[in-house]
Amino acid sequence: MPDDTPALVRSHVDSGGAVRTITLARPERRNALNAEMLDELTALFTVEPPDTERLTVLRAEGSVFCSGVDLKERESNGMATSATAIETALDAVQCYPLPVVAVVQGDAIAGGNELALHSDLVIASSTARFGMSLAQIGLAPSWFLAKKILEVGGPVFAREMLLLGDPVSAERMAQLGMILRVAEPDDLEAAAGAVIDRVAANAPLSLRAMKGVLSRQMTFRDGIDHDDVDALVDAARHSTDAREGIAARLERRAPTFTGV
Repeated sequence: MPDDTPALVRSHVDSGGAVRTITLARPERRNALNAEMLDELTALFTVEPPDTERLTVLRAEGSVFCSGVDLKERESNGMATSATAIETALDAVQCYPLPVVAVVQGDAIAGGNELALHSDLVIASSTARFGMSLAQIGLAPSWFLAKKILEVGGPVFAREMLLLGDPVSAERMAQLGMILRVAEPDDLEAAAGAVIDRVAANAPLSLRAMKGVLSRQMTFRDGIDHDDVDALVDAARHSTDAREGIAARLERRAPTFTGV
């Protein structure tokens, strides 16, 4: 049952209304998130689910799940000066009243990694990689974004993912308990379908209550004062190094950082 959702993020409902599927549909740009996509995701995850819905499935077209914020549009769409748009979209996913299952068929990097980890359950292809490459291009994650890595990965792995910036295999993510399950590419749909069907068979009021409990408990770090940390992140976002790092990534060359 297609709806009127714009083409960059598509939505449809099946299984008698129990399962809503949201699909990132920008494969030609590796499903890179621009302002329009973030607005669409926020809108889709801030609606009140109908009584028939049990869960939302998050998917992506093409070989890459999501490569993060679109660096080519970063300067023109306001995301160079603020992380508000992506934080708003991710918070909407995390706080959606019913479970969100992410089916990750390919790499989930930076904002794509965060999108997967803000979902409740992640089933990934064995060929998928997860990573936060911000340090490699002169940026830093906001308090909100770093908090999620710490919550799901713990302090040792959070340091590895953020300070090194190298991608991590889906298999290792599963071993660390950061994602639910890994399947071979040909078996991904069957593995995802088994989880989706199992969640959809559960009691809807129980699902809503459990999601509410989990979402609320994950906010305990929000009250910690972090204005000084925000200032450090903001300084990196506006630095010459950030401009150089992004340009180098787009030009497929090694960056030259100066600490300015």
